[in-house]
Amino acid sequence: MNTDTESSPGLRLMELLDLITRQDKALALPELVALTGWPKPTVHRMLAQLETGGWLQREPGGRHFALAPRLLRLSEAALSTSARQGVRHAVLRQLVSEVGESCNLTALSGADVVYLDRVESAFPLRLELRPGTRVPMHCSASGKLFLAWMNARQRRTLLDGMALPRYTANTLTERAALEAELQVIRRDGHAVDAEEFVDGLVCVAVPVFAPGQRTVRCALALQAPAARMTLAQARLQLPRLTLAAQALARTLG
Repeated sequence: MNTDTESSPGLRLMELLDLITRQDKALALPELVALTGWPKPTVHRMLAQLETGGWLQREPGGRHFALAPRLLRLSEAALSTSARQGVRHAVLRQLVSEVGESCNLTALSGADVVYLDRVESAFPLRLELRPGTRVPMHCSASGKLFLAWMNARQRRTLLDGMALPRYTANTLTERAALEAELQVIRRDGHAVDAEEFVDGLVCVAVPVFAPGQRTVRCALALQAPAARMTLAQARLQLPRLTLAAQALARTLG
């Protein structure tokens, strides 16, 4: 078993849990020492920590360790989350098949927008942005959407500490101009990126509300090269985006 994590006790505990969950039986200390190749006192100490934390429990007889209810609940929650993520990805795939261009789901992370999921178009001309990618708020459609739905105090605090660097000739770098556009976004219910982040790239974003609330949890966006889809054409897809956003909202719980 990998022992490169010797300097990280937390990771070693996770490795041990991972090993135990992949077995089809409860395991005794000697078996785990043999499987891991770690010193017996180390494995004994780790098992004691996991038992105390409620992640493992002893089988009758006291020598074998099995998964405890806390770990089983975590597994069930992880499977449920994975299923919801699969549903969300399916919604994105269906949307892309309908509009023909790349679509993404994003969330607010500090002063950035982070990509949670994305499905690319089939066209060779596209900008690939993988999940985990971060983009600035002031010049992305999703970012401006999040700003527009914040309360005034939260938005002011965020913008006070935020630089507004220029990425293209269309980037809004003046606070007053950005604030004016945020009012329009809140009124219209969607946001656009008119080649403000990347030259030649347009984007339209709609909010994904928390179920039964008007709190924006995520943003759903369509992104396309302007040479293939103008901003006006992208706006024509707003009804489809809105329906997909409603479907995504039902997966948030």
